[in-house]
Amino acid sequence: MDYKKSILRLVISLILSPIIVYIVLLAAKSAGASYEMTHGETFIIWLLMAIVINLSLTKKA
Repeated sequence: MDYKKSILRLVISLILSPIIVYIVLLAAKSAGASYEMTHGETFIIWLLMAIVINLSLTKKA
């Protein structure tokens, strides 16, 4: 297992996840929806998006 590559993928996914979440929220807001999220909900969504991005970056054997 390459630890440097794994840590790099984790950092990339943690950086990209809030960007993607806010893009989706801004698109929904421009369409007329209004979303208010608590800090706990935002944290959970941030982690779930990071997991999804991390899984999409890994190569399938």
